[in-house]
Amino acid sequence: MADRETWATRLGFILASVGSAVGLGNIWRFPFQTAENGGAAFLAVYLAAVVIIGLPALLAEFVIGRRANINAITAFDRLDKPNWKAVGALGVLAGFWTMSYYSVVGGWVIRYVFGSATGAYFGDPGPADYFGMIASGLDAVFLHFVFMAVTVGIVALGVEDGIEKATKLMVPSIVVLMVGLAAYAATLPGGGEGYAFFLTPDLGTIVANFETVVPAAVGQALFSLSLGFSVMITYASYLGKDENLGTDGVSIAAFNTFVGVLAGFVVFPLLFAQGVEVGDAGAGAVFVSVASAFVDLPFGRVLGVVFFGVVLIAALSSAISLLEVVVSYVVDNYRFSRPATAVGLGAVLFVGGIPSAMYDGWLGWFDTVAVNLLLPLAALGVVFFVGWVMAGDAVDEIRQGTGGAETLSVVWLWSLRTVVLVAVAGTLVLSLQGLSAPPL
Repeated sequence: MADRETWATRLGFILASVGSAVGLGNIWRFPFQTAENGGAAFLAVYLAAVVIIGLPALLAEFVIGRRANINAITAFDRLDKPNWKAVGALGVLAGFWTMSYYSVVGGWVIRYVFGSATGAYFGDPGPADYFGMIASGLDAVFLHFVFMAVTVGIVALGVEDGIEKATKLMVPSIVVLMVGLAAYAATLPGGGEGYAFFLTPDLGTIVANFETVVPAAVGQALFSLSLGFSVMITYASYLGKDENLGTDGVSIAAFNTFVGVLAGFVVFPLLFAQGVEVGDAGAGAVFVSVASAFVDLPFGRVLGVVFFGVVLIAALSSAISLLEVVVSYVVDNYRFSRPATAVGLGAVLFVGGIPSAMYDGWLGWFDTVAVNLLLPLAALGVVFFVGWVMAGDAVDEIRQGTGGAETLSVVWLWSLRTVVLVAVAGTLVLSLQGLSAPPL
């Protein structure tokens, strides 16, 4: 077998992982989940979930990937645990499933970049009607194709020349532009109400809505850290043994959370300053609400291009990670060329996403299945496997590159075995109540 590709630099791995994490999950999904689930109450639970559940689970995926040095499914053969391959396969399925509708949302973003530049939603029809016009139909299918084609092109170039180089440009761009937008939003009269909504938690809201807020926050933590997709298993498989997984994991989780909170600092002051309703449900909430705010702001077109441009960059950084998971498996096991594999799988995903592009009700259903079922189930499998099956090998792997860290590694292992396992299992049970039949 030829040598597998690797990251050229440690920074490349961190930025690629951050890019996967900060994509649409933080800039598209996080604000509308926050708005729907009580604002700051949701944020408080989400931050706790990232620290208590997300970070240990992230390290668990790193351990599997680097230990096996192969894709997320074959990894369990390399670890002499072939009966557990279903865990890796479930993660690959989750990524494949999510990518099909994620690309449709990416197409929406492309449309909004141009819609901001031309002022398409600034007049008649207004932002709400504009979203209704572009969210579904043949135009949405075409832009879904365009977004998928760009993603395929980056992944086809490989780990170092494609993914690493792209994310080294994308991630710093996201941060710089988001900081600039947040600084602008802070100057808007009336924006203080947005900060209060986002930063002043009402514990009563958490208690009264425990069965909805908690699973939504944990599901968002998994989604925004790219957990349950086998992305982090795949990315860690390109790592060397001298990398400190703990330090890298903390860096990625912290950076990801920073960008998510930064998105809140942009979106909520914008909305409250313009008196825009923040609690509208649905995947299109951010598009409609933020576009409505830009209509009445000075330099609204420029702001719209910048904001939706940031969202587009973030969307691509995540999309390439979701596609890479499946490409890695096919290239490793069937020795097909990377470009041909990326094109072939991209074509399958494009076809799979057509229902979501033709009717956004399908997109909402696909997203619910991913977040309420596939991600917590895949994460539960990883946590149980690393904590109870891999165990000693997991501790040995997490210590590689740390110079020891015996106490921390044992604490991490037992957190997986107890708190994280129970929390993810409980979230899965609560999340199942939110599943619904497909919109036939």
